[in-house]
Amino acid sequence: MSALKNDTFLRALLREPTDHTPLWLMRQAGRYLPEYNATRARAGDFLTLCKTPDLATEVTLQPLARYPLDAAILFSDILTVPDAMGLGLYFAAGEGPRFERPLREEWEIRDLSAPDPHDKLRYVMDAVASIRRALDGSVPLIGFSGSPYTLACYMVEGGSSDDYRHIKTMLYSRPDLLHHILDVTATAVTLYLNAQIEAGAQAVMIFDSWGGSLTPTAYQEFSLAYMQRIIAGLVKERDGRRVPCIVFTKGGGNWLEAQAAIGADALGLDWHTDIGEARRRVGGQVALQGNLDPFTLLGSADAIRTEATRILDAYGNHPGHVFNLGHGISQFTEPDKVNVLVETVHSHSRALRASSKG
Repeated sequence: MSALKNDTFLRALLREPTDHTPLWLMRQAGRYLPEYNATRARAGDFLTLCKTPDLATEVTLQPLARYPLDAAILFSDILTVPDAMGLGLYFAAGEGPRFERPLREEWEIRDLSAPDPHDKLRYVMDAVASIRRALDGSVPLIGFSGSPYTLACYMVEGGSSDDYRHIKTMLYSRPDLLHHILDVTATAVTLYLNAQIEAGAQAVMIFDSWGGSLTPTAYQEFSLAYMQRIIAGLVKERDGRRVPCIVFTKGGGNWLEAQAAIGADALGLDWHTDIGEARRRVGGQVALQGNLDPFTLLGSADAIRTEATRILDAYGNHPGHVFNLGHGISQFTEPDKVNVLVETVHSHSRALRASSKG
């Protein structure tokens, strides 16, 4: 494969000096882009878009054709793993993802097994390989998975939840069953991420979207411990280069020190956490990724510049910052507003580097 022309993102994750702060956006290939909506309409539905490697490649590349972003992220969904476990993923209009067969009965939980990623998830690996070829070394490709606890939430609740009633009932009444789900899912995620690395992913990210709903004690036991196990089992080097790992717990800003101790190279931050304070707490151990409020992009160009500059200044001229949003980009974002953000991050971070040399 072609040599990497822009490795700023990978170097930042390893806390190496860079000439600017690299930038990518969670959900950067998404409904705010008219070209994405056209491709999705051609696919017919979201799952077909995810499961057709040529279409997944097409939408992965769309934001990179518009913006000088520093990384691409595989277009897929965090629920591909439980879908491959046989839970029957579908997307109901206006409801988001649902499972036909949520895990409620003990026998169903005991029967759960980790799918072979080269079989049930072959389409994801084909997409990774296809995207790597299409990128032709322009920027790195990020692979990803949901965390075991986040996947378990969907698997037990049957879809998104406001109160996590079913999984928290299981957590407090039958923790052995929840641990079994998490054990199998951690094995599945490890196999899945390693298969993505083998297919060409140059960094991987674990999305712990619902870990922040737990108590501090439960977070350590039911979320963090399983992410630590996954990280320990990941392939760390491929093609002579380190493959960094990012962990992102939405709502997990109180537990950064604990997160920094599990072996990840970088932590994602949501917008509730001051990035300067986060760097002071853990900056010597890990890189930090974040953390603009996505809804800033619905504001004026001046507001975007002000907020982006504030975050860069708060982090300061230190290695180990990847600029990103604190969660996924809103579908209501005007595409031109992203240009303002990318230009501001790149120009202001270059100015920060230059001023320190002066």
